[in-house]
Amino acid sequence: MQAMIQIRQKPALLGIEAGLGEYSMRQPRASLSISTTPGQFDIQHTNPRLTVDQSKAWAAYNGGPPLEMNQRIYSGIREIFLQGIAHRVEQGNRIAAIHQPGNTIAEVYGRDTGIPALPEFRGPASVDNVDIRFDITPIQIEYREGTTDIQAQANPPEVEYHRGKLNIYMRQYQSVEIIPPELDTQI
Repeated sequence: MQAMIQIRQKPALLGIEAGLGEYSMRQPRASLSISTTPGQFDIQHTNPRLTVDQSKAWAAYNGGPPLEMNQRIYSGIREIFLQGIAHRVEQGNRIAAIHQPGNTIAEVYGRDTGIPALPEFRGPASVDNVDIRFDITPIQIEYREGTTDIQAQANPPEVEYHRGKLNIYMRQYQSVEIIPPELDTQI
């Protein structure tokens, strides 16, 4: 019989425990800067104006201003004077025709007791004697447009990686076992 050496070998075994890593991502909001200039209205407006002219009405009530009243009296006196001359001419013509009945001096001049009337010093009465005028100035509206200025600053994303657990250990050490043959001690 032959003697044999036995060699037993165990390989080294490594143990690795690894946990997954984690990513952490955060995106901050963009930074905004907004400035505005408001629009502006400019409105120019004048109050309406009411003009009432009653001068013709006052002239019809009481003669109006003295200058106008004197002009009406003066123009009326001239007319009355001309009418008076025409009346005297008619009376003279009637007296000249004395041969006709009813043209006696007593009848022509005796019945003429009327006093010439004063001329009308007032203006004519009418529904149009009061002039009303309403002046409206149109409203002027001017608009200046507002502005908006927007500035945006994008912030980059923040990415972080957290490593997972990594544990490396020896599960089994390598070994070599040499077993010699059994010796026969009886020999």
